[in-house]
Amino acid sequence: MSSWATTISRCLAGLALVLLAACSKEPYKQESFVLGTRVEIAILDEDEVKAKQAAAAVLADLDKLHRRFHAWQPSEITQLNEAFARGAQPQPAEADLLQLLRDARRFEAWSNGLFNPAMGGLIKAWGFHADTFESKLPDDAEIKRLLATKPSLQSLAIGDQSVASHNSANQLDLGGIAKGWALDREVAMLRKMGIKSALLNLGGNVIAIGKKGDDAWVVGIQHPSQNGPIATVELRDGEAIGTSGDYQRYFELFGKRYHHLIDPRTGYPAQGMQAATVLVQAGSQAGLLSDIVTKPLFIGGPASARDFITQFQVADVLMIDAKGKVYASDSMLKRLKWADEQPEVAKLP
Repeated sequence: MSSWATTISRCLAGLALVLLAACSKEPYKQESFVLGTRVEIAILDEDEVKAKQAAAAVLADLDKLHRRFHAWQPSEITQLNEAFARGAQPQPAEADLLQLLRDARRFEAWSNGLFNPAMGGLIKAWGFHADTFESKLPDDAEIKRLLATKPSLQSLAIGDQSVASHNSANQLDLGGIAKGWALDREVAMLRKMGIKSALLNLGGNVIAIGKKGDDAWVVGIQHPSQNGPIATVELRDGEAIGTSGDYQRYFELFGKRYHHLIDPRTGYPAQGMQAATVLVQAGSQAGLLSDIVTKPLFIGGPASARDFITQFQVADVLMIDAKGKVYASDSMLKRLKWADEQPEVAKLP
């Protein structure tokens, strides 16, 4: 749904910078810029050498994934897209990528197509397949043409060692799923390395391992129209949180903002929302869900939120519409600590 484009907005991520509570020993921290976004790693371990090695391993793996899954620079994804455009001949692919595509296809169906990683052609038409965004609108006729081709992962045939597309218009862009998928991958690696306390932030998708000493790991949810967080939340072991917002990747033209969250039904940036946040309970795909579920919530808005909460079994949701109205599920309200006075909060329909 999104791309690897460099964030040019005032904030690099849907979540504010990690807010670390004090404890007797501060974690080892490392930052970088991979997967097209800012990455923050905090590891708390008595052995600092071990913490440094673990952080380095995470960053090295993320850099490898960045090169493998890039949406427009030469990568496994661009190779598949070129092959899809030529026809339906099966193309070899790595096992982990094939599984990622299976997951993405299933979640596309669950989202009623609002999460659609096959519409890379539309993302490119809007100029988001670039390191900087040009303030230029695509041609209306081109948008209509791309919509008419009906790109969808449902037309992929995914085998044990290959994938084929029965729609030559399918152009993969895994920017709306790869960060969350990578979170789960890196957490599994860190646990295997014996890390019992860590926090990973991939451009606003955050996951926790253990606790920060005697305290919980705390993260801030970025206010969509002001500097700083609107609220903070304590993350429990294995929980993940993610936000999609209109302030993350965008350009402005004639006083109007055009963001990267394209509505697959219209081909234009989704209207009506500023931000959608989900808090996902611990599980093998907590990171993945924290990345994916925010897209149909943002695009569909509060009216359809309950359907997606039920479908994806994600109970903790916070949404802010274009007028600044705040919506939240009851369970999410219990987890939030507001940065200022609590705003008026409407229950999700």
